[in-house]
Amino acid sequence: MGLLDKIAEARGAKSFTEPPFWSQRRFLTSGWSSDREQIENDFEAYIELAYKGDGPVFSAIADRQRIFSQARFAWQQFRNGQGGDLFTTDALQLLQKPGPNMTTGELLSRMDVTASLAGNYYSTTADDNGRIGRAATGPGRRIAYLRPDWVTIIIGSHNDDPNAVDAKVVAYEYRPRITALSVQSEPVLLLPGEVCHYSPQPDPAARFRGMSWLTPIIREIQSDKAATLHKERFFKNGAQLSKVIALKDIDEDGFDEFVENYNKSHVGAENAYKTLFLLGGADVTTLTADLKQLDFKATQGAGETRIAMASGMHPVILGMSEGLAGSSLNEGNFGAARRLVADKTMRHLWSVAAASLQTLVTPPNSATQLVPDLREVAFLREDAKDLAEIQGIESRSIRTLLDAGYEGDSVIDAVVTGDWTRLHHSGLFSVQLQ
Repeated sequence: MGLLDKIAEARGAKSFTEPPFWSQRRFLTSGWSSDREQIENDFEAYIELAYKGDGPVFSAIADRQRIFSQARFAWQQFRNGQGGDLFTTDALQLLQKPGPNMTTGELLSRMDVTASLAGNYYSTTADDNGRIGRAATGPGRRIAYLRPDWVTIIIGSHNDDPNAVDAKVVAYEYRPRITALSVQSEPVLLLPGEVCHYSPQPDPAARFRGMSWLTPIIREIQSDKAATLHKERFFKNGAQLSKVIALKDIDEDGFDEFVENYNKSHVGAENAYKTLFLLGGADVTTLTADLKQLDFKATQGAGETRIAMASGMHPVILGMSEGLAGSSLNEGNFGAARRLVADKTMRHLWSVAAASLQTLVTPPNSATQLVPDLREVAFLREDAKDLAEIQGIESRSIRTLLDAGYEGDSVIDAVVTGDWTRLHHSGLFSVQLQ
């Protein structure tokens, strides 16, 4: 019985799965509602506590998603390793309109946000007849999003050993969570060729799944949230961090009454800077006077920069405090930061996304690949200027070589590929050519 036969009987057959997402991984958090809280390191926790609960993380994901969503897709045919012109076919309508009232930009936004939080994005095709995967060929064919924490990667090999050298992904199991409003149903099994699996950051502890870029910076997120809470407590407690009030010759009842009256009159931003009157024998010591002594801008700015680094975005592009200091916003420095993000981060993400989405569309032939069409990406307009300058230099090289008597086709081939050994001379020189 082959692997595909086993998939058909997956409910009763022996199968091997990747460990569940974030399994047996927990991190301690502090500074939210109590001194210390322990939460599960899962998809929903990342959404609530990082994406929705931390400003720098949300900004990094949102800005990256806005740039990522500007790309489009087209076919490109490759001959001898060289890509030809970009073109489209009717097959790309699925990516151009992935769902009702949905655009390519919305699809890419979902892909990047989900991959940032879960490390993986999964989707397949579905139609109005209730069919999914390859069977979805009817009206209303669209791209259906699969929640990453409800998907299990099934691994198989020739001898049923998931750790064997020839082990590979044989199916994806989608098992939605059962709720009071949902109808219990059997899990859905999909073949690898039916699933778009986008995982731009591989998990080195697993063979086939990706890793969220938030995982290595959990401590930075905790620290940023703790610093934000610290500032909140600072303002709530009278615009000063803390005081020590020493009282003499006072009983327990008198002490409790004094503390209650003091909190009513002097705690909170609305009571800041009031004059404090005390009875004889009491002494007040202010431990810390203001936020400037703690240098909160530097403290939080450093954490924000580490978050930006993990996201692949430059602090200048994100508008973070350390990115707005000094000469960072000079035209040359901003351009360098933009190019760094474009070349190091975005082009990589676009190419991985194109390869992942190709499983949902059919290329015209085996020599054609789905590639990102970046001609309308506003973030890369400066690159278009650079390309024009490069083409100007190349055109002058072509003119010089033609005047020197080299054959036209070989000149174009050599300039485009950069391989000057492809030049062939016609045997004629400039005077003879004239």
